[in-house]
Amino acid sequence: MGESEHRHLVAVYPGSFDPVHRGHIDIAKRAARLVDELVIAVYETPSKNLLFSTDERVALWKDAIASEGLTNVRVERFQGLIVDFARTLGAQATVRGLRAVTDFEYEFQQALMNRNLAPEIETLMIITALPHLFISSSLLKEVARLHGDLNGIVTPGVAQALRERLGA
Repeated sequence: MGESEHRHLVAVYPGSFDPVHRGHIDIAKRAARLVDELVIAVYETPSKNLLFSTDERVALWKDAIASEGLTNVRVERFQGLIVDFARTLGAQATVRGLRAVTDFEYEFQQALMNRNLAPEIETLMIITALPHLFISSSLLKEVARLHGDLNGIVTPGVAQALRERLGA
């Protein structure tokens, strides 16, 4: 393709992000280098007990994006199927982060289902960077509940939000 034929590549990085942590941010930064626009899609109604509301999770992501200087990344909330949301944005791909073999099994099934539902949308799986391999939102919430050090695991804004929410 010549310069004038460049497609505007959009990818969607979906999740509940309760809360966003350094592992999520790393995946977003790396995905943002591959596409023209990355949309962080915060799922409004996951089947999980959430610590933070959708508005709070969106705000925490916006703070992280601003602090990282990610100019081609934005945050939106979504409901329903990720492929339907991706279509409304004209996205060509979804992004998923992989930590372990257990993640792969789940993500592999999800990617195949999404491919069945929307064959025109690719799934990009990005392997988590080694320093973030152990991080999960559920584990970091437990560390916060027990007054553990979250330095390097979450942004200062998320650490503050966790302290306020959990009284830590």
